[in-house]
This record gives sequence, structure tokens and C-alpha cells, in this order.
Amino acid sequence: MAVENAVASTVQTGPTAGEYVIHHLHFWQNKASDAVIDMSVIHIDTVFFSVLLAALTFWILWAAARKASSGVPGRFQAAVEILVEFVDNEAKGIIKNAESRKYVAPLGLSIFVWVTLMNTMDLLPVDLIPTVWAWLVGLFGGDPAHAYMRVLPTADVSGAMGLSVAVLLICLYYNVKIKGMGGWAHELVTAPFGTSKNPIMAVLLGIVNFAMQLIEFASKTLSHGLRLFGNMYAGELIFMLIALMGGAFALTGTGIGLAVGHIIAGLAWAIFHILIIILQAFIFMMLALVYIGQAHDHH
Repeated sequence: MAVENAVASTVQTGPTAGEYVIHHLHFWQNKASDAVIDMSVIHIDTVFFSVLLAALTFWILWAAARKASSGVPGRFQAAVEILVEFVDNEAKGIIKNAESRKYVAPLGLSIFVWVTLMNTMDLLPVDLIPTVWAWLVGLFGGDPAHAYMRVLPTADVSGAMGLSVAVLLICLYYNVKIKGMGGWAHELVTAPFGTSKNPIMAVLLGIVNFAMQLIEFASKTLSHGLRLFGNMYAGELIFMLIALMGGAFALTGTGIGLAVGHIIAGLAWAIFHILIIILQAFIFMMLALVYIGQAHDHH
């Protein structure tokens, strides 16, 4: 009986599969959330890695510009030049205003590189940084069991929606800059259904048009951020489930099979996930360019 209790105690020291996943999906927060939507809660890990990778994006593009020369380019310069030319061509096809493109094309390039770097954090081993963080917390007298750390900013709905809201604010800026405050205000109440010479119908159409404009802005912003979040969250969750296969290793046929499956599945998913990482960054950038381009169009 004593042996059975000891075995049971040993087994219970490790987290269950559900506890493991929940722990990895928990954010390092400044406080516990008091509601479904609590704007006072800050995900410190999301902010930290977003700012860190934004600085890395700045350094990469600055280093490329600093090393640019008219001679034969090196591999790094050639790769950046190809990327710059690609984004610039996409911007030319969407935004006809040459003056706007001076700012929007570099913005699109920065978005693509930044989102790609943030997405790439998903390729790090699931337990690497969280384990190091838990060790550091324990080293300084904290509770390692409650040391939460998520390294993928785009798998945080707050991070992804923050990016999409930033794009929305840029769109609003260009609506005012290109059309003027009066012109844009007129567009808000006359598009997409037009207006009428009848005063009553003009008011009714104005209300409907304004409501449709608000719905359009809201739907574009939500879909822009949630598309990125959903894809990266799903990818992160699959990596966690694959990690659980490796955690089930034991000197049994099933245990060895799970360990081998963990290696094969992890490698296959990582290779495939590289495509998702780049594709989601590209889609987010292209939608940002499209939405900003629409802000230049007159209705």
C-alpha cells in the first residue's frame, strides 16, 4: 500500500495534458482579468516580445540601408533589395498616389518583416523560454509553477488586434488627408447608397450610409486582426500537442512510438509552418495596403 501511494504521489507531481496546455496558454499579466474584456490588463510578455522584435526589424532594415552600395550586392543586401522591390511593386499596384507611396511602401515593408519575425517565434521549442523564465523566477524567490510566459505575440488576440487597430488609424488618417475632413464626412453619409433631393430621404439614407460605413470599418479591422490571430494560435496549439507526444516517452512500445512520432510530427509541422508564418505576414501586409489604398478612393 505504501509503495502504491508513493507511485501515485510521483505521478501526480507532473501536470496533466490539460494542465500543461493551459499553463502554456496563460499570459504574464499585470493583474488578473475581471471581465471578458478588461482594458486594464496588460500582457507583459506580448508587449515585451513585440517591442523587442520591432527593434530587431528596425535594426535589420537600418543595417541593409547602411550597407547598400551601387556595386555587386552581398547576399543580405540582395535579399533585402528583392523584398523592397517586391513590396514597392505591390504598393504601386494598389496605391496610385505617388506621394503616399513614399510612406506607405516602407510601412508595408516594416509590417511584413515585423509580423514575420513575430510569427517565427512559434518555431522555438515550446518549453525553451518558459522553462528558462520559470527557473529565473524561482531563482529570485518567485513561484516557478505560476511563472507564465508566451513568446508568440501574434497568437495573442490583443496583440493581433492592436496591429489591425493601428492599420485602421492609418486608414482614418489618409481618409482625412486625401479627402479633407469635409469631403470624408460627406462620403460617410452618402456612400454606398447615395443621397436624395428629398430632405427626409436624404436623412434616412445618411443614417443608413453612416451605419454601413461603421460596419465596414469594424468588420475590416476585426477580420484583419482575427485572421492573423486564429492561424497563429492554431499553429501554436498544434506544437503544444506535439510536445505532449514527446512528454509521453517511456521504455515501452507505445512510449517509444510516441517519442518517434513527436520527432517526425514536430519536424513536418515546423517545415509546413514556415509557409504559414510567411503567408500570414504577407496577407496581413497586403490587406493593410489594400485598406490604406481604399482610403484614397473617392466614392
